Amino acid sequence: MDDEPDIVAYLEHLLTAIGYRTLSAGNGTEALERVAADAPDLILMDVTMPVMDGITACGILKGRDESRLTPVVIMTALGSMEDRVRGIEAGADDFLIKPVDNRELMARIQTALRLKHAVDRKLRELHRIRDHFSKFVPEAVRQLIAANPEEPALAKRERDVSILFLDITGYARLSEELRPETLNALVERYFSTYLDRIQAAAGDITETAGDGFMAVFQEGDAAAHAQRAAATALELLAVTEALNRREPHRPLGIHMGINSGPAWVGSSRYEGSRGIRWTFTASGPVTNLAARLAEVARDGEILVGPATARRLGDRYRLERVTRGRLKNISDEVEHHRIVGPADPR
Repeated sequence: MDDEPDIVAYLEHLLTAIGYRTLSAGNGTEALERVAADAPDLILMDVTMPVMDGITACGILKGRDESRLTPVVIMTALGSMEDRVRGIEAGADDFLIKPVDNRELMARIQTALRLKHAVDRKLRELHRIRDHFSKFVPEAVRQLIAANPEEPALAKRERDVSILFLDITGYARLSEELRPETLNALVERYFSTYLDRIQAAAGDITETAGDGFMAVFQEGDAAAHAQRAAATALELLAVTEALNRREPHRPLGIHMGINSGPAWVGSSRYEGSRGIRWTFTASGPVTNLAARLAEVARDGEILVGPATARRLGDRYRLERVTRGRLKNISDEVEHHRIVGPADPR
């Protein structure tokens, strides 16, 4: 980036002759536009230019996420300490005093590019690690970290949620009939489809076991997330039937329990002598009741607690069921089976 055409032409000839691809700009404003349109690996920039000087342009480039790590080498005939300090404050990575010696120019370019490429490799490695570990982290956690990477809001707090527990019917028998790798592949295929449907409804799977999982719906008001949980549960039954028609094994069955209300949502930290373990989930009586409803639900059934039943209102057809006292629930709890969506009027 230089406002003197002869210098630009000379540098372009020198750099293209040894295999570099170049772009040129006559002032700082034009330089910003060129960098935004075609991100370079390195920027050579003069200080004194019309419209916008090089140091100002350098500060803007270093303030943008997409060009923050691009090395900027400032070339200037002004060798004063004040210009160097201004350049350092703007984020310049190196300085060259005009007239520039070709050997020094090439040495500094190669050094800056080596550092840039090393940083790029490390960032790609970190991104691969992040992407790998994100597979084991609930979507809610990823969103919280993306919103505030320095201090994500992971502490537990009370939130109104709808909890869905899903279990595979007859999993113990399946584990006896199928080889472990066959059963694992089968569960992965079904659960991957379930995950897509749950996330499409703004839900999130927070805990899994070999034969089931727990999903949390918390977006929107109380009625909205309860209705999304119910709609998703019915959709999971439908996609299970569709998958069963394509699979050669004995049809897989599922059953579910849903409950709604306040729960403690966030992270828990468990510190032992051999390390620290973090989990992110929703806990409390509302979660416990949803799990117990799933336990007593029969194949193909969706049982809902009283709070969820109230929130579903007249949007779904419900049937009251009696399964006796639920495990670890002190009081008798009224629960209903979802028959299906309400008939259109």
